[in-house]
Amino acid sequence: MKRLSKAYFWVVMAFLYMPIGVLIFFSFNESKSRSVFTGFTFDWYRKLFSNSVILDSLRTTLIIAVVSTVFAVIIGTAAAIGINAMNKWMRGMIMNITYLPIINPEIVTGVSLMLLFVFMKNKIGIPIEFGYPTLILAHITFNIPYVILNVLPKLRQMDRFVYEAALDLGCTPYKAFWKVVLPEIMPGVVSGFLMAFTYSLDDFIISYFNSGATSQTLPITIYSMTRRKVSPEINALSTIIFAVVITVLVIYNIMDAKKEKLNRRKAGAESL
Repeated sequence: MKRLSKAYFWVVMAFLYMPIGVLIFFSFNESKSRSVFTGFTFDWYRKLFSNSVILDSLRTTLIIAVVSTVFAVIIGTAAAIGINAMNKWMRGMIMNITYLPIINPEIVTGVSLMLLFVFMKNKIGIPIEFGYPTLILAHITFNIPYVILNVLPKLRQMDRFVYEAALDLGCTPYKAFWKVVLPEIMPGVVSGFLMAFTYSLDDFIISYFNSGATSQTLPITIYSMTRRKVSPEINALSTIIFAVVITVLVIYNIMDAKKEKLNRRKAGAESL
């Protein structure tokens, strides 16, 4: 049974990662062929860093992802703290509303936000133009629920009397939050940050409806390129992004494992 489970696990992993492996393999292909490997080369990586369209789109994507994720983490964490303090009935109602942007099809969210921005500009008179402002606001909107859903379980696991004890010992509410609450929920905050950043980096549909002519994100640029033919430069860029993401996750897991090991040692020393 164990052998069957292991075999099933490796089959699933191969199914998930084989397409990425093929993409990485052909990013070093000498020709533009996506089926025949003619020779090994780094030319597509060199051409990637001289392609202004792709680099501009990548810069826009990173700016949008970082800014929207930071705001989403701040707002989502504050919202999670507020939701956790509500009574059971109110908490259930707010959580149902929180689930809606996740369950709702992205095309509905994208079109709704586009119509909202048009209404704000034409009917209310708010001078908002399609571009960075609309993209950032749109990404913040669909990122907040993911932050809430990552932070809220950590708040439920935390002993609320620790915060009250900090207040009794002389901490201000602000200081008690930074010294007591935030360290306890930090794993959830980091998880929410990574999830929001990943979704923002990857989003296409919502960005497509809320971007401007001078603020094309990388998924939109790749989509426009597929109408002709996907350049191997995209393979090179995808390989770099995949390598960066894997590196960040490995570093985070190593640091988390070291922290957990240190906590176990402290707990063992205290028990003695």
